[in-house]
Amino acid sequence: MTFLVADRRPNLTSTSDFLLLDFSEDRELQILYFFLFLVLYLTAIIGNLLIITIVVLDHHLQTPMYFFLMNLALIDMGTISVPIPKSMANLLTNSRTISYSGCIAQVFFFFFFGGSDLALLTVMAHDRYVAICNPLQYEAIMNKGACIQMATGAWICGIINGIIHISGTFSMNFCSHDIDQFFCEVPKLMRLSCDNLYLVEVGLIVFSCSAMFGCFVFIVTTYVSIFTAVFRIPSAQGRQKALSTCIPHLTVVSLLVFAGLFVYTKPPTNISSDLGLGISVIYTTFPYMLNPFIYSMRNKEIRTALWKLLH
Repeated sequence: MTFLVADRRPNLTSTSDFLLLDFSEDRELQILYFFLFLVLYLTAIIGNLLIITIVVLDHHLQTPMYFFLMNLALIDMGTISVPIPKSMANLLTNSRTISYSGCIAQVFFFFFFGGSDLALLTVMAHDRYVAICNPLQYEAIMNKGACIQMATGAWICGIINGIIHISGTFSMNFCSHDIDQFFCEVPKLMRLSCDNLYLVEVGLIVFSCSAMFGCFVFIVTTYVSIFTAVFRIPSAQGRQKALSTCIPHLTVVSLLVFAGLFVYTKPPTNISSDLGLGISVIYTTFPYMLNPFIYSMRNKEIRTALWKLLH
């Protein structure tokens, strides 16, 4: 009882729903945003489902590169499904609420899929390195068992990443339940804390940026070796074929890294809520919606398999 008297700050950690940022108070605009989200979401889901379907059905695509690409498509569907369906439901029902457990789930799955995504892209860089720089040993190194172990390791990295972030974020006491974001974003949640969480916040940022930087350095180093090997290929057709499998991967890596850097390194904000909301929608939807198109546009085998499937 003495503790309760001494600390009169409201503790909303386990008793209150959170209130998410509203896109608009105008009902017509809410419906418009709902349909916009619906189009973006369906585009991402259908595009990634097509990638998964053609990899499963076409025996020409039963290779390590496409096995990892199928896992990437699963991760992309999961990532975009973290914030968008709840936002659509709130827009449709003219609501702003998300439960405490729902907020924990959003944080966990956002970092689970994000960590898995980055780890898998690192594995895919290794796959391209072995295929181009050590082609004679490719089948021995990237055998079925090794590929399954690498993909499993990427998913486990995501689980660890998610647990670390929910443990650090939801160990705090919240003095407010108004989140200045349309989903439960960790930096926004930390600003609601009653506690002095400077060290926790710095720790989470350092952990995430270190993991991202380490993977990014590995990928860059790998691609330096890859491009060195590619430019030694005597035929222009051989160089073009090798590059066609690398450019989409590099593009996807760049989208993910820049989105992550934006979330964790942007200053505590003097930008308007509308602008911040728009930027947040872009980085939580567009990379995962564009990935299937990035891979299919530069990959003749995927286009051929897709054409067969459609006919």
